[in-house]
Amino acid sequence: MTNRPHTRPVELDMLAADLDELLAVSDAQLATDYPGESYGRQPVHTAYVAAHRFAPDTVRLWGSQAIAAMDEFAKDTTEFATAFGLRPEVAEQVRPLVLAKLDAEPIEDIRIDFEDGYGTRSDETEDSHARAAARSLLFVLGEDGAPPIVGIRCKSLESKTRRRAIKTIDAFLDALCENGGKPPPGLLITLPKVTSADQVSAMNLLCQRFESAYGLVYPRRLPFEIQVEMPQLIVGADGAATIARCVHAGRHRLVGLHFGTYDYSAAVGVSADHQSLEHPSADYAKSVMQVAVAGTGVALSDGSSNVLPVGSKEQVIAAWQLHAGLVRRSLERGFYQGWDLHPAQLVSRYAASYAFYRQGFGGACDRLRSYAERSAAGLEEPATGRALAGYLSRALNCGAVTEVELKAQTGWDQDKLRHLRFRGTVPSPW
Repeated sequence: MTNRPHTRPVELDMLAADLDELLAVSDAQLATDYPGESYGRQPVHTAYVAAHRFAPDTVRLWGSQAIAAMDEFAKDTTEFATAFGLRPEVAEQVRPLVLAKLDAEPIEDIRIDFEDGYGTRSDETEDSHARAAARSLLFVLGEDGAPPIVGIRCKSLESKTRRRAIKTIDAFLDALCENGGKPPPGLLITLPKVTSADQVSAMNLLCQRFESAYGLVYPRRLPFEIQVEMPQLIVGADGAATIARCVHAGRHRLVGLHFGTYDYSAAVGVSADHQSLEHPSADYAKSVMQVAVAGTGVALSDGSSNVLPVGSKEQVIAAWQLHAGLVRRSLERGFYQGWDLHPAQLVSRYAASYAFYRQGFGGACDRLRSYAERSAAGLEEPATGRALAGYLSRALNCGAVTEVELKAQTGWDQDKLRHLRFRGTVPSPW
């Protein structure tokens, strides 16, 4: 047996310093481009209302019309369970929660639409509608049950509509700032028909210029979200995933990606009868979106269903069942938000969302208790804890469960969940 020849010992500190220098740029890029999950509340939906139809009573009317639909077509626990395919004991828990939500906060996020739902009108007319919508929004925000998140969808930054988009945003902001007023914090602008990362950079510049012009500072800065409804955004001419470049071109002002079901499906050649959130082409696009935003803090939203709950009882129930199934499917795939186009869709949105969280609540609480114990012994991965905390936080935020229920089941409160969700460690003492 020969002895290992003596070698000169490695200077570990020097080696570490060399690696620090070599990796300094990539370390900085990782920290900047992938800061982690956002700390803000994500709404379960976005309600789109055409700008010329938006009025001071719009939110209140959506809530009352949704309650009226429940009273007519799901008037008791049995009918509610049948309409949404729920077990009686789940329906008994969920139905009163939905009614309470529709009464107290029927819309979590509203977007006043100046694009497809609004159409093309004269400059004078759109300016007038933009100002009227802004004044109506100020009234809405002064009422009980106002949406916690609000914004507008302008026209695209393609050359034909670019100036109109700029003018609409300006008219809307100008009306909000009348008489010394200010836009609500976090006012969102949705940019549709995006085809390149350059348009995202341009939107970033546009928001900066308007902030400067109207004296807007944090928390009244102008964030924006983009709609993924053009195939070029998924795979560009160079074969790259353009959407990933868009996410980073937003420079942390970009806060969300919203999938556009029908524009995207039509653009890739899907026939009208088969356009759906669950079409394979839609699933592919959304999978690319999901990977592009992972670790960036940019939120995802699924699209809409245009099968509206109107007409006979059979037609309403069928539309509810379709919509609730699509909502559940999105939630299971990690899309926690979607679009709603009609007041009665609020019923199926909340019914499906609340059932999703309540059906998994007991198991998640059991796992959280076990996780805390096993984590102390080094037997659990931080990613598991973050996922559990994220699920329970979303359940609390949307009203599916209460903090009293959480504490009774786990001994945890919202602050401890937040600690685990964003730091990946169990707070001490837990």
